Amino acid sequence: MGKSGFHCITFGCQMNVNDSQWVERALMRLGFEEKPLEEADVVFLNTCSVREKPEQKVYSALGRVRQANPRAVVGVAGCVAQQLGEELMRRHPQVRLVAGSDGVSAVPDAFVRLLNEPDLRLSYLDFTDIFPDRDPCLSVEGGSAPGEVTPVAYVNIMQGCDNFCAYCIVPYTRGPRKSRSTKAVLDECRAWVERGAGDITLLGQNVNVFGKDKSGDGTSFPELLRRVAEIPGLRRIRFVSAHPRDFSQETIDMFASLPQLCPRLHLPLQSGSDSMLRKMGRGYTMERYLSVVEGLRKARPDIALSTDLIVGFPSETEEEFEDTLKAVDSCGFMSSFSFCYSDRPGTRASAMPFKIPHEVQLERLERLQSLQNERAEAWLQSRVGLVTDVLLEAPSQRSAEGNNEWQGRDVWGDMVNVSLPAGRGRPGEFVDVKIDKALKHSLKASPVQA
Repeated sequence: MGKSGFHCITFGCQMNVNDSQWVERALMRLGFEEKPLEEADVVFLNTCSVREKPEQKVYSALGRVRQANPRAVVGVAGCVAQQLGEELMRRHPQVRLVAGSDGVSAVPDAFVRLLNEPDLRLSYLDFTDIFPDRDPCLSVEGGSAPGEVTPVAYVNIMQGCDNFCAYCIVPYTRGPRKSRSTKAVLDECRAWVERGAGDITLLGQNVNVFGKDKSGDGTSFPELLRRVAEIPGLRRIRFVSAHPRDFSQETIDMFASLPQLCPRLHLPLQSGSDSMLRKMGRGYTMERYLSVVEGLRKARPDIALSTDLIVGFPSETEEEFEDTLKAVDSCGFMSSFSFCYSDRPGTRASAMPFKIPHEVQLERLERLQSLQNERAEAWLQSRVGLVTDVLLEAPSQRSAEGNNEWQGRDVWGDMVNVSLPAGRGRPGEFVDVKIDKALKHSLKASPVQA
């Protein structure tokens, strides 16, 4: 009899992706192997409630799972699982496991129990008081080929959020913020570097306040950056997400003093209107946001900024929306994630009057995205002729016999496709290149001869 099979389906943010990848590694350590949905014994569905109609998307996904593989044991985790709880098991009998964000560490062992006990159902929905740490499972017997390299890695440094922005459900679904121990963060970063990672991103809902909760061990976020940068062999550090209200001058200074800290930052704005920012409960003004941007550009003149933007928040006027367009112009974002506002259950904004009609939201979103697309194209065009290095991740999808093309990212996070001589290229290798051409969403480059 062969190994039990698993299949993972993931929605949402990089933290969800990171959690799912951990579950995959943990299951392989327990003797499972990855299989297509139709053949899996257990199916893990990791959910997100940030985007529009999250419950419907989860129910739709569960319907597809039931149709493709009605015999599989299904576990649902993440924000929607935290939000709906055991109702998921009542509505979908195939679901025998629900786990919130703090319960993900129990998922692999839970699947083993569920396969052995057909009548069992399990839920892990309580928030913990401290960071729910777990073995990163980077060494998986039988799971990874010897010497396998992971060029890019993501490391959780904290979880949860205490901000309670008016529109956001994250504090309700991920719980209060809690920092991971500095030792655990550094140990995992070192393990990833030993596995070949040259680029590590530190993850958290609000990394700026790392260490400032009761789980903190006295290490501040700037100090954590310094200590991660000291790890031998690590060439690039990034972090997401950062809150403008809590962005300290010391953290800004890190962009000038740490060569490993990449000149790329995601700094959520949400709106360019002070009145909207107040209603959203963001805790900063445009003046404060622009001062952070100015400090970052002074510390690292080549820094590339991206952001999040909400269109059509309750009572948003045309003038307030135009303030957002002006902010996109003045900040020079190289990219942005922009969405129409939609209610999330239990949030303050869901009870606010003067909802903006959806057709007005869509019209504003189209104007905003048109402006941002112009900025994004201009950013990529500005890269042409630049000499930089690219961290190779994998052969390009366009790579074929006689065309040895690899893809990777530069320090600004842009995807770069580089054509190499036959036999050249390996995951984790840094290659000096010259950018030859800007495409719609990526760059093409050629190697610089040494």
